[in-house]
Amino acid sequence: MTRTVVESKTKTAVLGFDEPFCVIGERINPTGRKKLAAELEAGDFSTVEKDAIAQVAAGATVLDINAGVVYNSNPNPNETEPPLMTKIVELVQGLVDVPLCIDSSVPGALEAGLEAAEGRPLLNSVTGEEERLELVLPLVKKYNVPVVAISNDDTGISEDPDVRFDVAKKIVERAADFGIPAHDIVVDPLVMPIGAMATAGQQVFALVRRLREELGVNTTCGASNISFGLPNRHGINNAFLPMAMGAGMTSAIMNPVALPVGPKKLAEKKAEVEAKGIVLPADMDDETFCQLFGLGSTLPRAGKEMEAIRAANLLTNNDPHGGAWIKFNKSPEEIAGAAGGRRGGGRRRRA
Repeated sequence: MTRTVVESKTKTAVLGFDEPFCVIGERINPTGRKKLAAELEAGDFSTVEKDAIAQVAAGATVLDINAGVVYNSNPNPNETEPPLMTKIVELVQGLVDVPLCIDSSVPGALEAGLEAAEGRPLLNSVTGEEERLELVLPLVKKYNVPVVAISNDDTGISEDPDVRFDVAKKIVERAADFGIPAHDIVVDPLVMPIGAMATAGQQVFALVRRLREELGVNTTCGASNISFGLPNRHGINNAFLPMAMGAGMTSAIMNPVALPVGPKKLAEKKAEVEAKGIVLPADMDDETFCQLFGLGSTLPRAGKEMEAIRAANLLTNNDPHGGAWIKFNKSPEEIAGAAGGRRGGGRRRRA
């Protein structure tokens, strides 16, 4: 069985066909997050800290680290990204003990992350483009790490799944030339938006089966791509992930956290309730209100996608005896009770 091993200083995550699905938390990434990008340029890492802890608490087994900020003060990422990557990697692995995924299009940032990371991180990523192969594969070999292989090349992203398979095969073969085994290649077959391509789901399921059966490699994807541009994206994602797992996909780069209910949504719902003449207790706190009216939570928590993944793990016998499913569905009070209700007096532990 193919097993891709990713390690931190103290923890190991294994991607494999007979292993629980590996969730790679995607939140530490400034792409499309202007507030986070501005914070990072200003040397403020508070959001990174919160995102790291929240994702691990929600069930992420690996954290993706992307430092791709284009500084207003210096637009050259080759100069700014490597030191920022080092800082974020050192910060995150001081807060949580899960393995990391070093994510960048800048070779210098990839190597900076590899040098700073403890254990055996996952490298994200290499493509079938000749220049990229020649830059990234030597790093993979030098640091003896697994790598995400994205199924596009110099011609771009093909809508033909056979072409994407051929690109993945090329990368696996070129990696072998460097002495990199297939079990250290995690292929991203590229998930297309279902709203733009009606067969996108069918394509990726068929591709994952071929990659497993013909190349024997583990797979990953940007899970939310499938629902891009459509309403109720969580509903689509919740269906897609177990189906992809059933086809043989072994990991996904995704957000494991359901974002908390914000003050605006909370105020709107309270106004709606008041308009209906419902009188609430004066001492009702916001969290109780959210639970009572099905809004979610005021605190970060595991998202519905995590529920779907854990259920699929149980149904595919990758959660023996259902221990992870039972624990996932226990309330914090039940977990505390099972532990004997002990109160801490020791050192603060990493998440």
